[in-house]
Amino acid sequence: MKLPQKVNILLIGGGGREHAFAWKIAQSKRLRKLYIAPGNGGTGALGFNVDLGISNFGSIEQMVIKNNIHMVVVGPEEPLVKGIYDFFRDTEGVHLIPVIAPSAAGAALEGSKDFAKAFMMRHNIPTAAYKSFSKERIEAGCEFLDTLAPPYVLKADGLAAGKGVVIVQTLDEARAELSAMLRGKFGKASEQVVIEEYLNGIECSVFVATDGQNYKVLPTAKDYKRVGEGDTGPNTGGMGAVSPVPFANAAFMEKVRTRIIEPTLEGLKAEKIDYKGFLFIGIMNVGGNPYVIEYNVRMGDPESEVVFPLIESDIIEMFEAMAFGNLDKYELTISPQRAVTVVCVSKGYPGDYPKGLSVTGMDEIPDDTILFHAGTALKEGKLVTSGGRVFAVTSLGDNMKEALRKSYAVADTINYEGKYFRRDIGRDIEEST
Repeated sequence: MKLPQKVNILLIGGGGREHAFAWKIAQSKRLRKLYIAPGNGGTGALGFNVDLGISNFGSIEQMVIKNNIHMVVVGPEEPLVKGIYDFFRDTEGVHLIPVIAPSAAGAALEGSKDFAKAFMMRHNIPTAAYKSFSKERIEAGCEFLDTLAPPYVLKADGLAAGKGVVIVQTLDEARAELSAMLRGKFGKASEQVVIEEYLNGIECSVFVATDGQNYKVLPTAKDYKRVGEGDTGPNTGGMGAVSPVPFANAAFMEKVRTRIIEPTLEGLKAEKIDYKGFLFIGIMNVGGNPYVIEYNVRMGDPESEVVFPLIESDIIEMFEAMAFGNLDKYELTISPQRAVTVVCVSKGYPGDYPKGLSVTGMDEIPDDTILFHAGTALKEGKLVTSGGRVFAVTSLGDNMKEALRKSYAVADTINYEGKYFRRDIGRDIEEST
């Protein structure tokens, strides 16, 4: 099967990742109309924002039929875990419309940390040793903590908006954190907690596009989760990212391919799990060997904002190949440049923060910097903040230092009350670029 030469696409989501998707989709010669549900204050310049709930599958179905949508692309994890792929596959009238997404069974790789760890164990994929505990087994969890050396890693089993991982230094802190998580710190997401051994190394993110049989590896990235400079303070959804990652050289990526990517995809096939979408593999480089920290079943945010600008080939043609099992015939072309993104956030993030703040200073964004909107909205025709992460400022350069200089110059010109961004993005690996 093939799509028409010109296609109407519905993109689900409204953050910086979805603005990056929309930006890349809008460049395609194959695009007729792009709809984004719900979109944000920046995506409306690239298509049509549609006021739909991202997990209201019935309303999405009606919108798809009414607007002659040829393909649905899903950005965030929530509709994936809730089964949007399965809904379309099993609903007469829309079952032939491809959805770039894994099935609900595949999305469990992100929806349940316990499922993901057990999957890795079944398929001999290198990862940290672990055990899972419910609130009825707090005492057993504390006993397991006693067997580990610090620091201690605790993960909410379910979705927690990228904030469900806690790393603490002392046994007393770990016991207290386990109790807090199992008693509802992250709501339903932490009704079960995975405790795992700490892996000492440097992280990177590997992104794979797959049609269920074939795959393409996209540019690697490294994101910065902590809100404070020097990787201090609480975890966030991400304060910035760089791509590609210098240490992820050909030899390291060959280990990732043979030890992690291919066993993961073979495991999905062996367990008869439909997976036609993106796989985001969090990797820890431990002495030159890759270990899986976690799976996500979609593109990352803010990693999408550095990965997509480096892809030079047509993304709609990639989607088509993913949907119809022809990804082996798709030629992925990657820019040789470096990309960085600096995230501007609201005061108080990742805790409580104000919304509706007026945004100014956006009149003179240079052509070689892309301003992705993450948490903005249009109110009475004026741009205002609507989220904790407000903008992702992405620049390309021949080296990381050049790209960083461009992004920081733009981040400095944007104005809204309480604006904050980290000034050390990429500094830990800049010297090696």
